[in-house]
Amino acid sequence: MNRFSIFLFSVLVLLSCKDPVTPPDIEPVTIDTTKSVRVWLTTGNEAYKLEQRNSLEFSREFGDFTIQIDTTTTYQRMDGFGAALTGSSAFLLKNLPAHQRDSILRDLFDPQKGIGINYLRLTIGSSDFNIGIYSYADGGTIESFAIPERDRIDLLPVLKEILAINPTIKILASPWSAPAWMKKNNSMLGGSLRGPEVYADFAEYFVRYVKAFASEGITIDAITLQNEPMHQTNGYPTMLMEWTEQNEIIRDYLGPAFKANNLSTKIIIWDHNFDMSYYPMNILNDPVTRTFVDGTGWHGYGGNASAIDRVQEAHPDKNVYFTEQSGGGWNTDTPMGNMFYYMREFLMASVNRGSKNFIMWNLALNPDHGPTTTSGGCQNCRGVITIRPDGSYLRNEEYFLIGHFSKFVRLNAVRVENSTTNPVGGITVSSFMNTDGSKVVVVMNRSGNKLKYAVRCGDRKFAYEQYNESVVTFRF
Repeated sequence: MNRFSIFLFSVLVLLSCKDPVTPPDIEPVTIDTTKSVRVWLTTGNEAYKLEQRNSLEFSREFGDFTIQIDTTTTYQRMDGFGAALTGSSAFLLKNLPAHQRDSILRDLFDPQKGIGINYLRLTIGSSDFNIGIYSYADGGTIESFAIPERDRIDLLPVLKEILAINPTIKILASPWSAPAWMKKNNSMLGGSLRGPEVYADFAEYFVRYVKAFASEGITIDAITLQNEPMHQTNGYPTMLMEWTEQNEIIRDYLGPAFKANNLSTKIIIWDHNFDMSYYPMNILNDPVTRTFVDGTGWHGYGGNASAIDRVQEAHPDKNVYFTEQSGGGWNTDTPMGNMFYYMREFLMASVNRGSKNFIMWNLALNPDHGPTTTSGGCQNCRGVITIRPDGSYLRNEEYFLIGHFSKFVRLNAVRVENSTTNPVGGITVSSFMNTDGSKVVVVMNRSGNKLKYAVRCGDRKFAYEQYNESVVTFRF
């Protein structure tokens, strides 16, 4: 073995959290007592909200159980955690004085000064949270395509300020409806596409969108064809799109169009609830369509995250994304109780099943849960933050939900294996390793009891006593 090989082997051993020689039940030899395990805590009584606590030493102390981290067993690479910069969110942020807007954006997107959000979703045209109803081609033909004036006023300036703070942010874009002239009802409210006669224009709509943003210096990492394609209403922009139609558009029009234009933007299918897994399954079963598809996007408003398992078992080579979940007036628990529920049922449930991201709905709303596009959409949705009329803002439970991950799990981190000896009910764990070798472990305790446990990583171990109804993030 040459010197370089010896050096490389040594680095891998140091970065690894698995000792292939020493079994987990043998007490490790501590090699580090530098208080290098940093701790951030949120408790249900709000005494601590993503607050940094005293750092921990590696020790030989025991707990009632051990969480074993194994960084030699890796899963998906992470793209990030975030929310949607809807038209309403952009409008509220753009209309703040520059110094207030900068302070808020740094709190949201700077990982040192804030929570380091690394993923955004944009709406292609109006959703139920925009200032007015518009698409990107309202002139009756695809040749009328242009970035709407409303988005030039609000969205683009705010987005560029965000990118100046965090240039690595990933962006997903989704339409709530095609332009009205492409639809049978000639309206962006409800209805469906006219049929194959507009499929080529609909595909070109996405090509022009990606290119238009590229010309503004903004990279669209991925698109979905339709937000919530199995839901339509005449109350706000929506559009019905059966799986057969989405499959045909991707296979025969959009996939080939992206390829012909040398666009690397990913195509994500479905973008709707857990309770209809047949939809992405049928599309991925098409041997041609699947070659254009990067993965499946999920929402959590129906069904549960086990739907991800069914699709992944059949198509393990395709990626998983969680593309929308909103908090709102329907959440009847305490704020932190809501956060813990969302963390267990949606964020950790999807990420622990392979999701590369997690996206909440509106990034920012006002105290009246708006502004909304019409009175027919969500009237009690909650933003990650609430911007008050005086420009001050409230960090809602969604801020802390995202922050326990986004601040610490950075772009291209890998999820790594964890296991628990003598497991206790009510404990949920996610674990990651960043590209710099730092490890992140998030532990939620809803067991009903205060618990003392050890976290073991290779030949190092630390102990921690965690409150009931709390979540803690360790980074070391």
